[in-house]
Amino acid sequence: MDVPTLLKELKQQKLHSIYLVKGTEGYLIDQVKAQFQALLTPDEMTMNFGNYDLATTPLATALDDAMSAPFFGERRLVFVQNPIFLTAESKQAKIVHDVESFLTYLNDPPQTTILVIFAAYDKLDERKKVTKTLKKQSTLIDVAPLSEAQAQQYVRSYLKEQQVSIEPAALRLLVARTEANLSLMMAELTKLTLYAMHERQITVAAVEQLVTPSLEQNVFTLVDAVMARDVARGATLYQQLVLQKEEPLKLNAILVGQFRLLLQVKILQRNGYSQGELAKVLRVHPYRIKLAINQAKKFPQTALRQAYLGLIDLEYKLKTSQQAPELLFQLFILQFSQGAA
Repeated sequence: MDVPTLLKELKQQKLHSIYLVKGTEGYLIDQVKAQFQALLTPDEMTMNFGNYDLATTPLATALDDAMSAPFFGERRLVFVQNPIFLTAESKQAKIVHDVESFLTYLNDPPQTTILVIFAAYDKLDERKKVTKTLKKQSTLIDVAPLSEAQAQQYVRSYLKEQQVSIEPAALRLLVARTEANLSLMMAELTKLTLYAMHERQITVAAVEQLVTPSLEQNVFTLVDAVMARDVARGATLYQQLVLQKEEPLKLNAILVGQFRLLLQVKILQRNGYSQGELAKVLRVHPYRIKLAINQAKKFPQTALRQAYLGLIDLEYKLKTSQQAPELLFQLFILQFSQGAA
């Protein structure tokens, strides 16, 4: 079930005893939480709402609350966050959770409690009995990151409700500057809709003025400068980022990650992987994969590998040398442009 369908059912009071909210899209998760909480009055929220983080609280504590009868109300609402016992990393958990009692609860949940489990993970361990049982006994809500097209449609629907339009070019620019991240897009729309209060239209100029390019987008531009062996432009872009208080080691780490992604995309595409398969295998947002495919096709694998290794060497120099980061980066581009990086 997607989030719009869930919201419609909640408004119609079509309620289930157990919900599994699976995925990592923060904006959608917040929407789900708000709509469930809206089922209770302020007084009921005080007496009949529980929120448990299993990173610090035993599952048994949440189950005790879920099995309690509502106090001066029709129902209890219990949120469970970070259910690491559903993943392959459960052995790393600091707290031992009573999974057997949870299985018993799943097979006979109280009808006066709505239990909502937020599994903000890319995937669950499908081999586990508890995961299989939970998926069978619960209503699954999908809050995975949206594709570029889905994010654009979500924005259009939101703006339609606000009675505000957006120029097609402005929407494309918003997508680019937020990398199609729905949470970032919706946060920027708060400013943009206020700015467009009188004209009722969001323009390219408004997006250019109000939406700052992300660090990753600036690094994406920097990658193009490096691969073009444009020493002057690359050095200028790097200096601008340093002047914006970006840490050189952080910048280098993002650059290394971007070149690693380009190499992975290049190699896996040669082995027949599609864009959708790349996003799943590499666990990267589909929009970033789309950009990486377009960028990687412009450069040979040998040049990408050369730049990647040069950046690894630059990281060592940043950690051990007393020279200015801007100078070290400029030397890196010079060496790369001469084929010696």
